[in-house]
Amino acid sequence: MPYYVPPEQLMKDKADYARKGIARGKSILALEYTDGIFFIAENPSATLYKISEIYDRIAFAGVGKFNEFEQLRIGGIRLVDLKGYSYSREDVTAKSLANAYSQSLGNIFTSEVKPYECEILVASVGPTTNENELFHILYDGSVTDRQGWVAMGGQSDQLGDALTERYPGDPPDLKDAFRLGEEILHTVENRSMPPANLEVAVLDRTRGRRKFRRLSVAQIEAILD
Repeated sequence: MPYYVPPEQLMKDKADYARKGIARGKSILALEYTDGIFFIAENPSATLYKISEIYDRIAFAGVGKFNEFEQLRIGGIRLVDLKGYSYSREDVTAKSLANAYSQSLGNIFTSEVKPYECEILVASVGPTTNENELFHILYDGSVTDRQGWVAMGGQSDQLGDALTERYPGDPPDLKDAFRLGEEILHTVENRSMPPANLEVAVLDRTRGRRKFRRLSVAQIEAILD
């Protein structure tokens, strides 16, 4: 008899495999604040970034296997650059990019032997808070449109519970969002996180064409102090 596995069992095994790989990764938080979107992650590396710029007002964040979400990031940059060059910069949207990522991850999950062990976030800052976009895309291509905050990584459930309790009704300012994110990340992960081990970035709508800005260690220390 040929080797046979029921499709539902195969999908379950793939999902369990992907979730275990993601659970080994360090978490990322994204929070809306008054002037944009704030990102914070534990990342001891000074050069391998988990949070990056994709386009003028769009950012990317990934957890899990670095080489896999880095491939997705590079592919996304090429896609939006080509679209912006062929048409106009205003035609590049976070929704279209999230749909492309969803299709790619969904195809990999169903057709490849090994699924990607990563989940990603595509975020876009709008002229107002109500026009911000946060698209959380899972290993199987499932995509959800979030508001307020997003928690990803190994401790996402506990981080989500803490944010549900403590995130204010109206977006806080940058300093309060930073302190809230850092405190929740430190409490849930239950280990010390010096400023040098934090990766922090923002999509700031008050900036010029390019909204993405990465915070240095000195800026992180100043806010925490």
